[in-house]
Amino acid sequence: MNSIFLQAAEGADYGTLIMMGVIIVIMYLFFLRPQAKRQREETKFRNDVVKGAKVVTTSGIHGKISEVGDTYVILELDGGRIKLEKSAISKELSAQYNPDAKKKK
Repeated sequence: MNSIFLQAAEGADYGTLIMMGVIIVIMYLFFLRPQAKRQREETKFRNDVVKGAKVVTTSGIHGKISEVGDTYVILELDGGRIKLEKSAISKELSAQYNPDAKKKK
């Protein structure tokens, strides 16, 4: 019976450690890195909004930017104006309505 326990007490198996390292690298490359890149692009987009751009907010409100501040924008609608945080802007629609809008930037 003792010989069974002696056989199991061999040296450390580095294959498991290497496999765990490979899994961590794969998770970084496929999940964490693209998410960080997407977040950087969204932050850059929100910081680069310009007056006159047509945008959609995260709540689905469509409007045109009439004023840009450090952390806020004033959105012009058909019935009035709304002050919003820049983080509330979801996407820009200027290129959809005017194909030359992206070329001017």
